[in-house]
Amino acid sequence: MSTRAEPDEGRITGRLNGLRAGVLGANDGIVSIAALVVGVAAATPDNHAAILAAGAAGLAAGALSMGVGEYVSVSSQRDAEHAQLAREERWHDERPEWELDQLARLNMRTGMSEPTAKIAAKEQTEHDALAIHALMHLGIDPKQLVSPLQAGVASLAAFTLGGIIPLLTILLAPAALQVPLTFAAVVVALALTGTTSAWIAHSPYPRAITRNIVGGTLAMAITYGIGHLVGVAI
Repeated sequence: MSTRAEPDEGRITGRLNGLRAGVLGANDGIVSIAALVVGVAAATPDNHAAILAAGAAGLAAGALSMGVGEYVSVSSQRDAEHAQLAREERWHDERPEWELDQLARLNMRTGMSEPTAKIAAKEQTEHDALAIHALMHLGIDPKQLVSPLQAGVASLAAFTLGGIIPLLTILLAPAALQVPLTFAAVVVALALTGTTSAWIAHSPYPRAITRNIVGGTLAMAITYGIGHLVGVAI
């Protein structure tokens, strides 16, 4: 008999959600910084100082914006979850019979017969009334509440790692190959993030990869064109 422990589905789901957020943050960093630096390169060719200044400022601003924005957003979500749990706990104290009947009705929606649903509701309530009501009624697992700090740090780090790729590429490439090599590096990076997102979602790989590459290259092409026009005008 195997003694291997069964995987904790809650923890797996949490890790996958974090990985998904990380992929999205990295993807945003890749596209945002790539579009910025190729736009500056088109406006001021061979000006490494201008490219570095714009890229570094964009990287810092974008990463901080992502991190703070995610922290604020997830904090609001967590505050709402705590408020809902407090309300649910108060209702259990004020109207336990009504809450028990509600849980039985929720069980019946899953396919249980009424007698089975009532028995299950009674046993579930005796085990952990708040947890089962939060899960069945509110869709909240009290043991898996979101972490604002974790989400904010993950978003900041992912954006930074993604944005470094086009920034380093355009700074280290020969002047004549800055833009082409940056385009190539971004295509490879977006293919990797597209592959990862498809793996997480169990969706078709070609669609996710193509969507990433087309969107990213289109953004770079547009900003390159704008930068070129601005550079000519100046």
